[in-house]
Amino acid sequence: MSGGARRVVITGAGTINSLGHDVASTLAAMREGRCGIGPLNLRDVERLSVQIGGQVRDYDEYAHFNRQQIALYDRFTQFTLLAARQAMAQSGISFTDEESEMSGVVLGTAGGGVNTWDENYRTVYEEGKNRVHPFVVPKLMNNAAASHVSMEYNLRGPSFTVATACSSSNHAMGLAFQMIRSGMCRAMLTGGSEAMLCFGGVKAWEGLRVMSKDACRPFSANRNGMVQGEGAAVFVFEEYENARARGAEILCEVAGFGMTADAADIVMPSAQGAERAMRGAMRDAGLTPEQVGYINAHGTGTAANDKSECASVAHVFGAAADRLMISSTKSMHGHLIGGTGAVELLACIMALRDGVIAPTIGYEEPDPECALDVVPNVAREARVEAVLSNAFAFGGLNAVLALRAA
Repeated sequence: MSGGARRVVITGAGTINSLGHDVASTLAAMREGRCGIGPLNLRDVERLSVQIGGQVRDYDEYAHFNRQQIALYDRFTQFTLLAARQAMAQSGISFTDEESEMSGVVLGTAGGGVNTWDENYRTVYEEGKNRVHPFVVPKLMNNAAASHVSMEYNLRGPSFTVATACSSSNHAMGLAFQMIRSGMCRAMLTGGSEAMLCFGGVKAWEGLRVMSKDACRPFSANRNGMVQGEGAAVFVFEEYENARARGAEILCEVAGFGMTADAADIVMPSAQGAERAMRGAMRDAGLTPEQVGYINAHGTGTAANDKSECASVAHVFGAAADRLMISSTKSMHGHLIGGTGAVELLACIMALRDGVIAPTIGYEEPDPECALDVVPNVAREARVEAVLSNAFAFGGLNAVLALRAA
């Protein structure tokens, strides 16, 4: 960290995902080890071989948006706006003209408006129609959510979308952190969103043959693949002195960020790339392995990821790995692809603020290649001063955030 570096804190959080429609209900579900994965409710589900997912249930778009907005907002944008609304309310921050030019929004998504793509391909190819809605492009573009958030809250500084598959929201949050730390910005709305639980979205993932048909069981010897989820989480990242001056409640401090590329394989993870990202985040935060008490793992439940991730953690932490807790909340909410790191950051905040470590549920058989403390099945009370949040994406793109207790 350079001498002039500013401290960055989180002052607001919001979410909607398969565990809950806000932060309180999501954290309650994580504490209880509740599973948000269940049978998919979508058109043509009987044509899918994978029929489960972490779907957002009991969601009525008309309860939140009017008809004109719905014509313009894909599901991933709707989720983002709802999460941003919660984060802004908790933070209490406001953006006057001067502040708005020093504030922006960086969000992650892998697919953007996948539901919009899916519906309009059907319109043209299946139903044979020759015309689509004039808003299809602004609805499906990956930056739609970031643009609508910037308009909603008058954010006129750096605003854009990051698309790095399953690392998208960690990359987005890491960049937002760096912009505030460098003095470029005072505050940022950041996080990520994904909504690809539609026929085409699931069918595409089926093709990879990495999906489970029954459950997500990270680190368990009988794991058999990942399960998709959907939803969003958005946070207010803010310069520490600014937050303190306005009396904001500080949820935790963002302390460091590491990102690397495996430069190896488009789908197979590399333990070395993950290692370098974790070491980079700790070095950036000035943390030793002994100070990190918990890692929210990428933990997808595939044979390759979990084995590779455990090897990299064991290598980075050495003797300190014996007292380290590591869990994958994807076992509960599914893999939100580009939005996953954002929802998982909530588990990191819970660990630092409440002293509760979210469990890895669905854990049935120990795997000698995943011989770490994976907090199996039941949440644990434990005080930790620093945590890491891992995201390792297809394409070999890795992003790790380091956070400290406020």
